[in-house]
Amino acid sequence: MKSVTAVINIAALKANIETIKGFTPQSKIIAVVKANAYGHGLITVAQALTDQVDAFAVARLPEAMELRAAGITKPVVLLEGFLNDEDIPTISAQGFFTAIHDMEQIEAIERTAIAKPIHAWLKIDIGMHRLGASREQVQQMKQRLEQSSKIVQPIGLISHLSVADTHGMEDYNQEQIAYFFEVAKDFTGDLCLANSAGIISWPQARTAYVRPGIIMYGISPYPDKTGPDLGLQPVMTLKSSIIAIRKVKKGDRVGYGAAWTAPYDTILGIVAAGYGDGYPRTMPNGAPVLINGRYAPTAGHVCMDMLFVDLGPESKDKIGDEAILWGQGLPVEKIPYELVCRIMPRVNMEVQA
Repeated sequence: MKSVTAVINIAALKANIETIKGFTPQSKIIAVVKANAYGHGLITVAQALTDQVDAFAVARLPEAMELRAAGITKPVVLLEGFLNDEDIPTISAQGFFTAIHDMEQIEAIERTAIAKPIHAWLKIDIGMHRLGASREQVQQMKQRLEQSSKIVQPIGLISHLSVADTHGMEDYNQEQIAYFFEVAKDFTGDLCLANSAGIISWPQARTAYVRPGIIMYGISPYPDKTGPDLGLQPVMTLKSSIIAIRKVKKGDRVGYGAAWTAPYDTILGIVAAGYGDGYPRTMPNGAPVLINGRYAPTAGHVCMDMLFVDLGPESKDKIGDEAILWGQGLPVEKIPYELVCRIMPRVNMEVQA
């Protein structure tokens, strides 16, 4: 038996894209595959979706180059833009689309010799205060881009909603959307605003292009909903096996730091997965693990290669039984969903059609 396996369900991935298209049928889809496609495998996901989506989005140039090396010819958008002047000729040669969020980037393009003009999306700050032109910079940057012979015309406009998934912040989200469209009145190029939560909850944010990220992988962006609540299917299932069974008495202290004390006589299962696989040491006691159709709580600190599960005093579980850490039957939202991005290289990756 394998210790830890991440099963990537391609049928679920494709079904999620169709669900997303149902939310926003008039929009073109830019599939966000940054951070190794949220841990699901950059090339695996891109190759599976190349006929279903219109473009891909990554954070950094090396990710875009990986896509091209794998034969992906669809447009690729650099959401963070570029970090160095040396990147500009590559962006030009490969035909990548790049966000432009700072005047220094425009100046860098103007002073760099390139083979062909670059596709650019002006990125504006509508409230995230992370990247993007400020209100005072927008018109100046727009004018410089439109006057440049090194930029493909017309330029696009892109931004990011920071609270589309946050209850109680609806007014602030409305302000962000209104400001984006106020600026957009002066643009004739493509618009791109809605992220995952924007796609689902904010119809007015569904522009010509939308950028599904976390929802592509069957994960909800909302704190009070899971992917299945939204009609999505989990794409990754992380599973392992019980490799040992231990009986403990009430009062026995378990694991490093004696972080869990048995409140009753019970049976522990030792599961072959730990923080060396991407399941964090800091996971609190009681996190659910799916074993034989029921949720069993973790007990004690997670070790590098193993973790403890309280199977209960009446347990009939056996060595070799499957333990699902998240995925099919156990939505990852019940534990921190960013864990899908933390899968370590030693985990077996199994692609399931």
